[in-house]
Amino acid sequence: MFEVTVESGFSSGHYLRNYKGKCENPHGHNYKVRVTLAGAELDPAGLLLDFKLLKQVLCPVVDRIDHQMLNDLEPFTVLNPSAENIAKYFYEQTNEQLAAMTQGRVRVKHLTIWETDTCTATYYE
Repeated sequence: MFEVTVESGFSSGHYLRNYKGKCENPHGHNYKVRVTLAGAELDPAGLLLDFKLLKQVLCPVVDRIDHQMLNDLEPFTVLNPSAENIAKYFYEQTNEQLAAMTQGRVRVKHLTIWETDTCTATYYE
């Protein structure tokens, strides 16, 4: 099994529903996202997936939420925009693009979101 990993960052605002404390108020974070892919087969060039392509896969997901209030965007109008749910959102969006791009040869192994330098949430299936 092979793995490749890239990181990206974005800034977004959010507030947590059904939460008692400071985070129930609108506030922002400078998030970092790290996605790790896995697959058993390399392409003809000997790559699981070119890092450049993986960064391009992350771009539309990052661009959609960068400098936005997450609570105003689907699926976070209903789903609480916690770090855990943001990680799952990135995982699903990235995996969907990879399935189409690689005909299922490559999948997201896990995805981690940094809400702060010391606090992370990871999603995997």
